[in-house]
Amino acid sequence: MNKILVTGGAGFVPSALVNHLSRDPDNSVTAVDDLSTGDLRKLDLLAQHPPRFIKCDVNRFEDISGVFYSNRFDYVFHYAAVVGVKRTTDHPVSVLHDIDGIRNVLDLCKNTGVKRVFFSSSSEVYGEPVEFPQNEHTTPLNSKLPYAIVKNIGEAFLRSYQREFGLDYTIFRFFNTYGPAQSKDFVVSKFIRAALKGEDITIYGDGSQTRTFCFIEDNIAATVAAFNGKAAINDVVNIGNDKETSILELARLIVDMTGSASKIIHLPPLKEGDMTRRMPDITRMRQLLGRELLPLRKGLEQILADTSFILG
Repeated sequence: MNKILVTGGAGFVPSALVNHLSRDPDNSVTAVDDLSTGDLRKLDLLAQHPPRFIKCDVNRFEDISGVFYSNRFDYVFHYAAVVGVKRTTDHPVSVLHDIDGIRNVLDLCKNTGVKRVFFSSSSEVYGEPVEFPQNEHTTPLNSKLPYAIVKNIGEAFLRSYQREFGLDYTIFRFFNTYGPAQSKDFVVSKFIRAALKGEDITIYGDGSQTRTFCFIEDNIAATVAAFNGKAAINDVVNIGNDKETSILELARLIVDMTGSASKIIHLPPLKEGDMTRRMPDITRMRQLLGRELLPLRKGLEQILADTSFILG
């Protein structure tokens, strides 16, 4: 039996991970979340093999330590973090508190015999990229914003704990992930919500900035494959898609697919945090998946088939 902890477990990506891992009867999964932004509705608590949920703030050692010592986990997925470009730029001090959470989790993993830690890093560590596509080992990191710096520090901690204490790790650098249960303030959800309500869709700048969009099921399939296959130990994997889409193209596609009368309105560019291009090298992710990734239109169709979270 694999005893697994997922932090931030009521968030978009981690809740999908929790639900997937819990379907395997060989896994005993515990999710922790302080519910500051998480939503318990995302967790399948009535499944045949439901996860266990504990309300807990990993940034407070007195909260999380008891969870570790009373459970003695085999594997930990540390996904708890303040996320979202606007949220993290508006509250940089809150973001910096996540360093406490990283150290708390790693110290407790070291002291309770955890076999391997999986860490949700971010494409933001590449900053404004100096190489295309962004490769895990050759592209220089260009972190400038607090969120990116915290993720970079987290990666450095993992390497240091492995060298000094032998604690194995895997780092996932997540690029834009989207899906039906994503929060309303992320770009795909925000655009779909506006389109379905016939409201203006607002874009910062001219909309030429590009992103790549990875459907949640592709994200989870790749990360679970790394876990089950004991792959990418003490290594880094980009988790994303390699098909670039401009923000303006995304908005137009969503308007077309929803048949919306929404107007696309251009706002002044963000002062910081809105990179002009982003595209990962996903060679390693493809090896983990063993299949092609879901095209953006197909993923949007799945969201439009279930808009309960976006419109809720």
